[in-house]
Amino acid sequence: MSEGSSDATWLAAARRSDQSFSRSTVPPAHNPIAFVLAAGALLCSESFMKISQKLEYACRALAQLARRDDGRTLTRLEDLAQREAASANFLVQILNDLRRAGLVDSRRGQAGGYLLARTAKSITLQQIVLAVDPALIQFSVSSDGESGPSVRVAWKKVADALEEQMQSITLEMMAQQSSSPMFYI
Repeated sequence: MSEGSSDATWLAAARRSDQSFSRSTVPPAHNPIAFVLAAGALLCSESFMKISQKLEYACRALAQLARRDDGRTLTRLEDLAQREAASANFLVQILNDLRRAGLVDSRRGQAGGYLLARTAKSITLQQIVLAVDPALIQFSVSSDGESGPSVRVAWKKVADALEEQMQSITLEMMAQQSSSPMFYI
């Protein structure tokens, strides 16, 4: 098998989200571009990247707020929790993080609730991640050993691509009601 077909085979396997990767499935180290592409495909597969429940609920709650008169209508915590099938106690912690980050505003009292602090178009996925789960995008790869620097460069490219994509996805895009939203990465 030639080097090129080996790369293509590994990359095709990496793109299948239902693929189980074992120790024998090793990225083609001799081709850094194939390595970076394969790593990117893995990051984007649902079975590889672990999104915290906190981040998932934050996105769902914000999308719900964005659909309410473009985020300008107060929504009660209980309504958000019911519509998004989330615990109100957990959701209030998340909404407090989002409030501290300047993404939502809250009003107290009988007629109180939550609303977006800015337009849905101006809130990015990266801002949401930084507000509730910043560890998801922390880049930390050592450059120890002979291969460390080249491996670090490869993962830095993946991290940069992920950051660029998260900056390009807005809350407005996530809030669009569609049975199968398409985000092109």
